[in-house]
Amino acid sequence: MTDSQTVPDHITSPFGARSTALEVVAGHNLSGKTAVVTGAASGIGVETARALLSAGARVLLAVRDTAKGEAVAQELRRSTGNDAAEVVELDLSSLASVRAAAARILERVPRLDILINNAGVMVTPFSRTADGFEMQFGTNHLGHFLLTELLMPALLAAAPARVVALSSSGHRRSDVRLDDLNYDSRPYEKWEAYGNSKTANALFAVGLTRKYGSQGVTANSVNPGGIMTGLQKHLPAEEQRAMGWMDENGNLNPVFKTVEQGAATSVWAAVGAELEGVGGLYLEDVQEALPVDPSRPYVGYLPYLRDGEKAQRLWDESEKLVGLK
Repeated sequence: MTDSQTVPDHITSPFGARSTALEVVAGHNLSGKTAVVTGAASGIGVETARALLSAGARVLLAVRDTAKGEAVAQELRRSTGNDAAEVVELDLSSLASVRAAAARILERVPRLDILINNAGVMVTPFSRTADGFEMQFGTNHLGHFLLTELLMPALLAAAPARVVALSSSGHRRSDVRLDDLNYDSRPYEKWEAYGNSKTANALFAVGLTRKYGSQGVTANSVNPGGIMTGLQKHLPAEEQRAMGWMDENGNLNPVFKTVEQGAATSVWAAVGAELEGVGGLYLEDVQEALPVDPSRPYVGYLPYLRDGEKAQRLWDESEKLVGLK
């Protein structure tokens, strides 16, 4: 019996763990649609933007390094034949930068069909953002939270519109700690902090759909899978070997995906007909994810990822932290 037969309401697609972003977007016509992809100067962000551009969308690459972003945009224009790749400066670790980026985007884009909150940091040494937040929570969640709320007028104007929040299997490292979101009173542990931020990303999708779904804006969270990109720059090779990510010769565990495969679920969340009007889900391998099952160690979600009450409490606290309340 398949998982989809076991769970009748489980949303599936014709694609799977090894499908690529270009395969997922094939057959879609996104002409006249506008998308913003954060962190689109490297990793799966580039391939996410490539897929959307290849289907005819206008795509704004929201990046910290604009010189790198312009080089990527130039390559994407050439390879996709779509000149509508633009660059916007965005540093998610600075609320001032987020506000400036949102203002620039709204000047250019009165209607926004797709927002993919793709950028992120992982297992950083303890540090704080420009506004004093723990770096992983501040960048991965709060920066994207503020950006999305500031862009909401354009998303509502384009409704039905979709927001995609990049989460991770790392959410299993920690539920969101509402009593100490920024490590003000507890010892810092990099993996726990990463889990805290990735659970927040998923709860954000739940909260956004609860707040805006009736107005036509929905959000789902995505586990892209294991992909070796610049995200691992703070993780020593010996630690990666100890976790079984690679062998002594540097060969990756076969469970890892290519960047093209890693972008596939984000693109499905953005364009899949199966998800029209649907939000608050956690997606992986181009399917709706199922609860964690010990027999399937690399996939699935823990129940706290879909907790509506906790999502609302996180939303209220996030509004206060970024100055929206």
